[in-house]
This record gives sequence, structure tokens and C-alpha cells, in this order.
Amino acid sequence: MAEIAEAPVHTVRLAGGLLGVALGGFFDGILLHQILQWHHLLSAIDPANARMQVMADGLFHLLMYLLALVGLWQLWRVARRARVPTAPLVVALLAGFGAWHLVDAVMSHWLLGIHRIRMDTPSPLLWDLLWLAGFGIGPLVAAIWISRTPRAPGGGASSATLGLIAVLVAGAGYQTLQSPADGEFTTILLLPGSTSSTLFSTAASVDARVAWTDASGLLAVLAHPPGERASLRLLAHGALALDSAFLPAGCFSWLRS
Repeated sequence: MAEIAEAPVHTVRLAGGLLGVALGGFFDGILLHQILQWHHLLSAIDPANARMQVMADGLFHLLMYLLALVGLWQLWRVARRARVPTAPLVVALLAGFGAWHLVDAVMSHWLLGIHRIRMDTPSPLLWDLLWLAGFGIGPLVAAIWISRTPRAPGGGASSATLGLIAVLVAGAGYQTLQSPADGEFTTILLLPGSTSSTLFSTAASVDARVAWTDASGLLAVLAHPPGERASLRLLAHGALALDSAFLPAGCFSWLRS
């Protein structure tokens, strides 16, 4: 039986790096923007403008999704013809994940100042450094350690490994568009030009009530039955489900501060 050739390492590293950056972005967006609600992407810029904040978060998630799709496509393209080496792929994933947090800290936190890890603390630099150490420097050190560890030749990523990576990336991106099963509040953004009747008909389509709306009537928080997953029905009525949380939706609690 002819031996299967090994995929070019530089292509594997590029794909893994893109996936690592995307997973880092999804990790920050889901944990910090939605679950913990410590900041939005543009928290330091016009924080009272909730519509701008959630729109910026959505565009950020969209960018991460595009990076993930490019990385998955590169990985799938080489995996069809050759064996994907496991170690370079894992190293690239860790390096991309850590590099994202390093760039985010330097650019977003300190140079541009568009947000900090925690906006509600008197010591934002401390939280920036702790986050950078844990999720930036830590993965980069792990990537270097793995890359220098001797390994037996011929090892490759199995189909199950590649499938798991694809599921993790797709699931992380999908999570940014969905409501958790036990959530009762969802933030929605209506298309420009929508009227109040559009808002209430959208709410009625998912058996929800309007809990809050901004002055424009385009950004709203819907209260719906627990476990309701209605993103597709909302989209069909011209509304994008932006986020939700265990308490009222992310930007709803942001407005209360």
C-alpha cells in the first residue's frame, strides 16, 4: 500500500492559525461580551449607544466566523489529498489563540483604548494583564513547548480530530447567534425602516413580549418562554437575534449600569 503523503506544514500552520484566532475571538465574545458582560467591543466609545455596541459585537463575530471558514476550507483542502500532521496543527491553534489575545491587549486595550477587559473596575490594567497572562502568554508558551517536544514521525490528525475541530469552531460561531436553552430574554435588532407594528408582530411570532426598546424602536429585548429557540423565525420577520444571557440580555444589563 502506498504511503499517504504528509500535507505541507506551512498550509497546516496557516489553517490552524486562522482557526486559533477565530476561536480566541469567539471565546472572548461569548464569555466577556455575553455571559460575564464585562465589556463590548466598543465599550469605551459612546457606551450609552446600545445599538452601536451590539452592532459592533455582531460585526466582530462575523469577522471571526469568516476567518474560521477560511481556516476550515484550507484544512479540508489539504486533508483530501494528504495526511495532516497533528503537532503543527495543535501548535498553530494554540499560537493563533494566544496571538489574538496578545494583539487584542496591545491594540484594543492600550493603543486604541476601545475597551478594557473589565470596564467596571478601578484597576483595569490589572485585569488586562491577568487575562493576557492566562489566555495570551499561556497558549503561546504551550505552543512553543509542544513544537520543541520530540515526536515520532508519521503521526497525522485523524478524521475524528479534524471533525472535532470543525464542530468546535462551528459550534462557537453558532452560539453567538443563539439563545441558551434556559434563557428567557433575547436582544433583537430590526431592519431600518421597521415600525412598532413590525416589532410587536415579530414578538408575537415567537410567543414573546417586548420587555424593552430603545428610542429608535429598532433595538429591543424580548421576553420569551424558557427553552425557546426562535432565531430563524425572528430572522424571517426581519429581526436578528443578537445575544441573550441568564439575566436579561447583555446590552439590557449594560443599559442598567
